[in-house]
This record gives sequence, C-alpha cells and structure tokens, in this order.
Amino acid sequence: RGRISVESPGKLQLVLEAIVNVLKDLLVANIGTKGRPFLGLVGTLGLYILMCNLIGLVPYFSSPTTSLNMTLGCALVAFLYYNYQGLRAQGAGKYFKHFLGPLPVLAPLMLPIEIISHFSRIVSLSLRLFGNIFGEELVIAALGMMVAFLVPVPMMLFGVFGGVLQAFVFIMLTMVYLDGAVASEEH
Repeated sequence: RGRISVESPGKLQLVLEAIVNVLKDLLVANIGTKGRPFLGLVGTLGLYILMCNLIGLVPYFSSPTTSLNMTLGCALVAFLYYNYQGLRAQGAGKYFKHFLGPLPVLAPLMLPIEIISHFSRIVSLSLRLFGNIFGEELVIAALGMMVAFLVPVPMMLFGVFGGVLQAFVFIMLTMVYLDGAVASEEH
C-alpha cells in the first residue's frame, strides 16, 4: 500500500502526522506563528539526530553521534540557520544591533560577551549531544563485556530514552535560538 491516504491513513502515516503536529505545536509555543516555516529544519535535525542516537543501540553498531565531528556539524547547521533567519527577519543592522546591548554606553562590554555567548552555543550543542551519547554507549559496552546478555538490556532501554531526550533537547535549544534571532522588539 505504501501511499499517503487522506481517507484511510495507515498506522505509520498516523504516527508521522502526530510527530509533525507535535513539532508544529512546539514551534508555535516557542516562537509563535512565525515558527511554522522552520518545521523543515527542526524536524530534519530532530529525526536525523534521533536515528543516529538509536543506531548505536543495535549490537555491533556505533552511534554516529559518538563522533564529535558529526555533532559539531549538526550544531553548525543550527547556528548558521538561526543566524541566517535572524538576518533575514530583522535585517543586518537591527540583527547586529542586539549584540551591542540595550544601552550604547554598555556596547564595549556587551559586544564581546554576546559574541562569546553566540559561539559558545555551537560548543554547547555539540558537546552535550556527543558527551551524553558517548557516555551511554560506553556504559552499555562495559556492561556487555561483563555480562553478555541480560545486564545491558535495561541500560539499552535507558539508551532509547536518552537518545530521544537528547534529540528533543537539541531541537528545543535550536527553537530557542531561532526565537531569539527572529524575535522583534515587541515579541
């Protein structure tokens, strides 16, 4: 059957539609009605990170998110995207003005703080995802070497929860950064 149906959707279609609706609701809750256009990026990042996290739970496979290069790549995509959207929504002058702070007298102090804060988001997103998934896989591997079959199973179930949670945290932080980038003064 494999086709999208309006009259009688299958179980997979219902699950995917529910996921899309949850993401839309999260975007509207975090960004407002301006958040809906970001569904493509947020959904893609979330699904990609989730699948990468869960691959590591298959025996003899390693999660791609245990590579700092991969998590750094995802963080850079989010960073470049929200900055681009901020420039697009507010214009270059207004977007970069928020780096100077609320008062002109504070600009020399606020500019370096804001720049460091912005670039630390890349480090935060990538290291958080990398560290949590790498640590989880390390524990599962250590338990698997001690007792081969039964002991790692609860930890692997916890790994499913951790993988979902880490994907969720990544996309929620991306939404928060998007909101800050596209928000106007009256928002």
